[in-house]
Amino acid sequence: MRRTVGPVLVLCCLLCSVPLTACGGPGADTDPPPSPAGLTAESGSATSAHVMWDAADPRAGVTAYQVFRDGVLVRELPAARTMVDVDGLSPATRYAFTVRARDAAGNLSDPTGAARVTTAARAARDVLAPSAPARLTVRAEDGRTVHLVWATARDDTGVTAYDVYQGGVRVHTAGGRETGTRLTGLRPHTAYVFTVRARDAAENSSPDSPTARLTTPAAPDTGGTVPVDFLATAAPGTVELSWTWPDPAHRPRAYELWVNGRPTTVVQWGADAVPVGRTVHRLDATGPAGTVWTVKLRARLPDGDWGGFSPERSVTLVSTGSN
Repeated sequence: MRRTVGPVLVLCCLLCSVPLTACGGPGADTDPPPSPAGLTAESGSATSAHVMWDAADPRAGVTAYQVFRDGVLVRELPAARTMVDVDGLSPATRYAFTVRARDAAGNLSDPTGAARVTTAARAARDVLAPSAPARLTVRAEDGRTVHLVWATARDDTGVTAYDVYQGGVRVHTAGGRETGTRLTGLRPHTAYVFTVRARDAAENSSPDSPTARLTTPAAPDTGGTVPVDFLATAAPGTVELSWTWPDPAHRPRAYELWVNGRPTTVVQWGADAVPVGRTVHRLDATGPAGTVWTVKLRARLPDGDWGGFSPERSVTLVSTGSN
């Protein structure tokens, strides 16, 4: 019977013998990550609050966030999550929320300053939902930040929150007296679709606002979502594609290949196996020699959106030499 334990143990020992950081020892990581920034809390209803903060710099090595209510840990979230609804609260009650970041070594940041919020008063027998927010508009501040503005919704007991949805997924909550908000952490050169819903103290949600669409400006100096240095070359019976992903901190989930103006295949890997550097992919090319293909590709980003298309390339198929 083949054993695999031995090589794994040898590898760990080799790793431990170099800087002694990953496996413990004198050089183990004891530096805490920075405290999260931008913490806010909004009353979502009479019994819930929506807590949000800014994502840590990828270089900080944050793997999780801990959310505290009045000093008591109530939720722990993976690093990809920077917002949470805290339920089970009491109506018309003041709460203080703080957040700490945790890294892979278990080091905890200092807590943030407290974000204080008072939940809405409970409305008796409220079954009427607010009207939909009207006249939603969006404009880009830069490749990673946009501003949304909407018209006030109407409700018989009063709007307590506005929920912002991006591609059908809630990404932000603003207070019931707000008529706009600023969203950060977006990706350059990426198409986004936004809607807003109003919510009252009884958790009744309005219909969606009108849709607001926007493509963020390109920002090549900060990564982007367009595969770069895209090349296509032909060999007998095959076409070789190669490209480089520009933003190693935000790996794509897959790539969609288009041939002659149509999507033809999806190239994907396991969650932790997506190449970060130069990627090479080969396609079977069974068409007649001399046939011209035009090819381009785009990435499916971690949040499920599609990034921008690479430049389109033309390639002429080569005969396999067999007739």
